[in-house]
Amino acid sequence: MPMYQVKPVSPGDIKIDLPTCMYKLPNIHAQGMNCSEHALQNGEVDPALKALEDRQDEVLRRLYELKTMVDGLTKTVSTPDADLDATTLSHAPAESVFRGTADLDSLLGKDLGALRDIVINANPARPPLSLLVLHGLLCQRYQVLSSVHLHSSVSAVPSPLMSCLGPRHIDSYARHRFQLGFTLIWKDVSKLQMKFSTQNMCPIEGEANVARFLFRLLGAEPQDPVAATQMDSWIDTAVFQLAEGGNKERAAVLRSLNGALGRSPWLLGQEFSLADVVCACCVLQAGQTASAPANVQRWLKSCQNLGHFDCVYPLLQ
Repeated sequence: MPMYQVKPVSPGDIKIDLPTCMYKLPNIHAQGMNCSEHALQNGEVDPALKALEDRQDEVLRRLYELKTMVDGLTKTVSTPDADLDATTLSHAPAESVFRGTADLDSLLGKDLGALRDIVINANPARPPLSLLVLHGLLCQRYQVLSSVHLHSSVSAVPSPLMSCLGPRHIDSYARHRFQLGFTLIWKDVSKLQMKFSTQNMCPIEGEANVARFLFRLLGAEPQDPVAATQMDSWIDTAVFQLAEGGNKERAAVLRSLNGALGRSPWLLGQEFSLADVVCACCVLQAGQTASAPANVQRWLKSCQNLGHFDCVYPLLQ
């Protein structure tokens, strides 16, 4: 038996029509129906659709610009593989000895708004002296934003290594004002490695190969195939025999240098080249300055007088 009864408040025969679809559209394919408002003839594009496409293109363009700005901002606060940021910019005092020109767009890819940053991982136990010299030459040619970082795999490095690229630049926060980025990371690596674009190129390993890449940015590589071959030969000799060889190999290289420098002021004749940069740095780093022959010592003095090697000597002490 029910507890209580309630009288109905509405008649029981009320019928409610429930919708079977969310909304209805006119059938544009129906016979005799005017379709001019929905479809255009002769392949013309609906102005509303065209406006929607234009709006989509504008949104995508603004999103790309925003992404570029964010990519630039992330480089100012953090760099891949780095834990300590010490952004700097060098200004070499000497005038550049190279007069050539290079197209950065053809060598590094088209500038799309983000700073083109060259990232180098180097072991602090063996500083890449030749790359520091080339960095100074690049600073004379371009507006270069330089930065030094310390990776977590290295506990500490001497202060000269953290300041090897020069003092901090006052405009380092405005990355769009620079043409090129030069990032040096002190890291526990077995071989020096350079990364530029992970999408368009593979990493470059070895100080000599990275030096060749940076030298191309100066637009000063020899146009004569014979001179270019001689330059590569001197670079390989310096790296594999002078820097990594034994005492006998070093002595043989010093004799070869002495003979070549007895015939001309520089290794390729009358012009200073990458061969002089790499060979001089290898001689200095190997500690062979005092025992070097007369022509080699005169040549080292000439390199020092250029002013491009001023960044190297503090690291040799």
